[in-house]
Amino acid sequence: MRRGEAMHYLKVLCGFACVLILASNVWSMSRWSEARGVYDDICYLRQAHLFQRFGLRGLDTDISRDDDRYLAAKLKQIGLPTWSDTATAPCHTPMPATKKLVMQYPPGTGFVLALFPQGFQVIPLYALATAAIFGFALLAISCARSASSILLSATFGCLAIYLMINPAKASYSVAPTMVICALTGYLTAKIFLAKQRQHRLVLTGLVGLLIGLAVNFRLPNLFLSSGYFLSLFVPFLLSRKIEAALQGMVFGATFLVGMAPTLVANAINAGSPFATTYGGPDVTPPDLSFGILWTYVADMQFVLLVLAIAWTILMLRRRRGSGTSQVALVTAGNLLVNLAFFLSHAVFTPYYTIPVAMLSLWSLLFASLMQPEKIVDDDLAEQAAKARS
Repeated sequence: MRRGEAMHYLKVLCGFACVLILASNVWSMSRWSEARGVYDDICYLRQAHLFQRFGLRGLDTDISRDDDRYLAAKLKQIGLPTWSDTATAPCHTPMPATKKLVMQYPPGTGFVLALFPQGFQVIPLYALATAAIFGFALLAISCARSASSILLSATFGCLAIYLMINPAKASYSVAPTMVICALTGYLTAKIFLAKQRQHRLVLTGLVGLLIGLAVNFRLPNLFLSSGYFLSLFVPFLLSRKIEAALQGMVFGATFLVGMAPTLVANAINAGSPFATTYGGPDVTPPDLSFGILWTYVADMQFVLLVLAIAWTILMLRRRRGSGTSQVALVTAGNLLVNLAFFLSHAVFTPYYTIPVAMLSLWSLLFASLMQPEKIVDDDLAEQAAKARS
């Protein structure tokens, strides 16, 4: 059997493994309930209900708009003792500036849930998001040019598909975030490996827009932009090249456009685009003692973070001066800022650092797969020389 045929069959086999994980996920999702007693779920569904009732005016989440008793009925369904008292509604925060009691979450998750019929929203959202992740896994496998890279892509692809159930199920906001992380990771690799300036600018704009859109699903996704801002603006400060400045401005502008729905929602609900609708532990100052560190060490997130950090270091050491090393610099900046925030944050969940870990791993994977043939050949020669010695 020729090498090309063997590679083809290996890709088919790996793709079939991803299909099995996908089928298992969809089967599990088909039995999910939208009434599992989680406050966050109910509030996301309430946001979706507002969009379905009022269209874009659903950005206004004031509790007074529950005149059809949708939220009250949901809270009664899960047995909340104070279900009829709107003043005690979970996930809602009083806003002194607007004198409203509003939902704390950004509007993106509710918007995508509103695309599906009421009562059957969560299952199709997760099934479609998982199918999208499956597509990126197949894309990675198809881009692989060696047996080892095929197996690496398949292993990571199967893991990414599985994560759409655990821990992505913990919050409806994670499912669309995971899709954006995969697409952004792919485009990030394309940015730094693109040769034409216009191509790089277009890709930079798309990445900025996607990360801005991610903020509409989870406000902490704002920190996913940190590595990009560092990698785009630091070179400008050092070199003063107009291209670096233009690329940074394009990223910043599209980033703001992407998160515009959240800014508008903040203005409506909190009185200012830059006023938060969150309250309680979410707005407490960082605890620089990093006391929550050991909670992360005991969680699956720690494994993903270690893999991302190790892969980043390896790529920085082996790809100095190349496009792949620039991707690694972006992931390094992202990991540093996100870990500093979440490890000093007062609250822990099993999915807080999943977005930055997955964005980093997708970026590194596609950068490795897309690297020029010359670099791949040099690596093979280096490995062969070490084996002979």
